[in-house]
Amino acid sequence: MLNEEHVELRKSVEEFAREVVAPVIGDYYERCEFPYDIVRKMGAMGLFGLPIPEEYGGMGGDYFALCLALEELARVDSSVAITLEAAVSLGEMPILRFGTDAQKQRWLPRMAAGEVLGAFGLTEPGGGSDVPGGMRTTAVLDGGEWVINGSKAFITNSGTDITGVVGVAAITGRRENGKPEISTILVPSGTPGFTVSKKYSKVGWSASDTRELSFADCRVPEENLLGERGRGYAQFLQTLDEGRVAIAALSVGLAQGCVDESLRYVGERRAFGQEIGRYQALQFKIADMEARAHTARLAYYHAAERMLAGLPFKKEAAIAKLVSSNAAMDNARDATQIFGGYGFMNEFPVGRFYRDAKILEIGEGTSEVQRMLIARELGLPA
Repeated sequence: MLNEEHVELRKSVEEFAREVVAPVIGDYYERCEFPYDIVRKMGAMGLFGLPIPEEYGGMGGDYFALCLALEELARVDSSVAITLEAAVSLGEMPILRFGTDAQKQRWLPRMAAGEVLGAFGLTEPGGGSDVPGGMRTTAVLDGGEWVINGSKAFITNSGTDITGVVGVAAITGRRENGKPEISTILVPSGTPGFTVSKKYSKVGWSASDTRELSFADCRVPEENLLGERGRGYAQFLQTLDEGRVAIAALSVGLAQGCVDESLRYVGERRAFGQEIGRYQALQFKIADMEARAHTARLAYYHAAERMLAGLPFKKEAAIAKLVSSNAAMDNARDATQIFGGYGFMNEFPVGRFYRDAKILEIGEGTSEVQRMLIARELGLPA
């Protein structure tokens, strides 16, 4: 059961998504343009500060509140939802969890207000899911500064006009066993030697910002180290466990949006002399879609409950991510089929939903990685 605050939040974000986002987002999507005005309004609502303590300019809520907001936004559009998810889960939460008070004071108030976006530079062009094995970016201390060299790929929110800082995972040495020592270093936008590429041309999430980053003798102060040296990989694992719950919520939103749009359409469209919603084949399809969304929602609720209670939730987060991304993909396919030719048109939301759904089976841990995590948590050999 949602408490009163969560119910009110969900309702307010639902109204915002329907009244502010829905009428204009299709145009942003077609132009592959970042929706600065929508982001500004989200900031004014406090959405970027939902799980951030009030002392750092946030709303003082919990991570589940963020998940509820993501679900409601994604019922209308995933580009807006992933902008919020990445800004908070990958940009703000590592600073909140591992940063010094000075780092928190410098970055979190403006990030919580939506005035500045943060990003997390982890994935590399040749790495993919093999983060430690594929990492080539290095950072070496020289005269009280970190000198960073390397590149990152598929980094969300990294090149907008309001991007302020990127947490960069880099190899800062080698352990006795020869394995890389990975640390996270905060690199402000505009730092010499830090180059942001042009936006990717993407299949989906067309109104969000995703870019490749490169670092060539990029220097930042030694105090820009985030958390303990050599703990970057452990930080990343914790960040992704939390982020998977958030991505699951976003996936549920897309899955539910497919149900919403399909119900509206079958009540309006007529074929062979009657509303197509009277045909049992379509009724069964929509019933299956609703069952998937409902089941996936329960999965992410359960993972969030364990996380907030301080209980282990790695397996539950992986299950939620796996089940909900499957639901999003399956529902998007079925909704497109229900809409027929109109489902193939970008002017209809289900066309965007279909394009947006696939990345949910890839980003923040592929479906294969989720299955691997679940198997390991069950005690099966690595």
